[in-house]
Amino acid sequence: MADASQRKRRALQHLRPFLRVRQPVLDPVERRLGRALTIRDLRDAARRRVPRAVFDYVDGAAEEEVALSRARALFRDLEFHPSALRDVSTVDVASYPLGGRSDLPFSLAPTGFTRLMHHDGEVAVARAAAKAGIPYSLSTMGTTSVEDLRSAVPAGRRWFQLYLWRDRDASADLVARAMAAGYEALIVTVDVPGPGARLRDVRNGLTFPPNLTPRTLADMATHPGWWSHLLAGEPLELASVAEWGGTIAEIVGRMFDPSVTLSDLEWLRSLWDGPLVVKGVQSVADARDVVSAGADVVQLSSHGGRQLDRAPTPLRLVPDTLDAVGDRAEVWIDTGVMNGGDIVAAHALGARNVLVGRAYLYGLMAGGTRGVERAIEILASEAARYMKLLGASSLSELAPSNVRLP
Repeated sequence: MADASQRKRRALQHLRPFLRVRQPVLDPVERRLGRALTIRDLRDAARRRVPRAVFDYVDGAAEEEVALSRARALFRDLEFHPSALRDVSTVDVASYPLGGRSDLPFSLAPTGFTRLMHHDGEVAVARAAAKAGIPYSLSTMGTTSVEDLRSAVPAGRRWFQLYLWRDRDASADLVARAMAAGYEALIVTVDVPGPGARLRDVRNGLTFPPNLTPRTLADMATHPGWWSHLLAGEPLELASVAEWGGTIAEIVGRMFDPSVTLSDLEWLRSLWDGPLVVKGVQSVADARDVVSAGADVVQLSSHGGRQLDRAPTPLRLVPDTLDAVGDRAEVWIDTGVMNGGDIVAAHALGARNVLVGRAYLYGLMAGGTRGVERAIEILASEAARYMKLLGASSLSELAPSNVRLP
């Protein structure tokens, strides 16, 4: 009997290290975000947190969504070629867009209607970006003004994204306000001469602000938190737009100017004395033209696949664009980025900066500022891991030979 008791005691002693009880996480946001290991996990959490029309506005693209699926497929199907026997005991993931340090190899892209996704909107995103030491771009179609964002988040690198309106005086006024508010760079988007056919938005009847219809009233029952913040908070409005309201396509059709040409880009260059980024370039010929017109950065972008469906895939354009513009301009990229390995691949091919949009919006919908922080954390850790496994201790050690495109 004594031997049996001793064996039981020894067994309990051996088991004790395995019997640690994990403390329950009482905060539902922390619990939700803690379960998210990838951006796709955040996407799943976001889908459950917000009305379908809001989720689909973020998640969707134009027409059959071919451009978006091709962009993601190219990132997924590329082949990495690591360099062995390299010292990667420490990995520096810092990047230097526009010559300034960013602590991570990506920036946060401009997005419109951001307080639809979460009541803190652009302020939540800018706070997360400043905390991570990376740039954030405020959109013309944002729900926070250039001045209010600066006041709410005085730290960090801020860029301003501009759509040229039919009213050129109003566009010039926005440029002047951004300059006075200390925004570092002006990002001019050139791929929206008119609205893309975002069919999910049409089918969902999405308007800004949302209309109270039988469908939205029914949605209140399943997303009461989102609706309570919307109805009790500050009025939902486009902070930089004087006249708005209606569907997204109607707002774009009324405000945006389809007659924009290179001469308008030269006009903006005369107004803005900081770095000028041209976003939405989709050909090597256009890259040459915008650099000749004064652009400091060519941003290869298909607008997240939200404008021209079956547009060129930006990642595939990087090598030829670099050959065309040489050292006259930086080359940036966006569209389809869902993983830190996507970011590393773009840098290896020569992109100076990678901008992510949907990835952080999934986090914003899932958990506000903390959700954006979690999205940044996921992408940063993935990028560092890919760099280590590729044998690169810094972005400068990545090379086109590390990546083979299908």
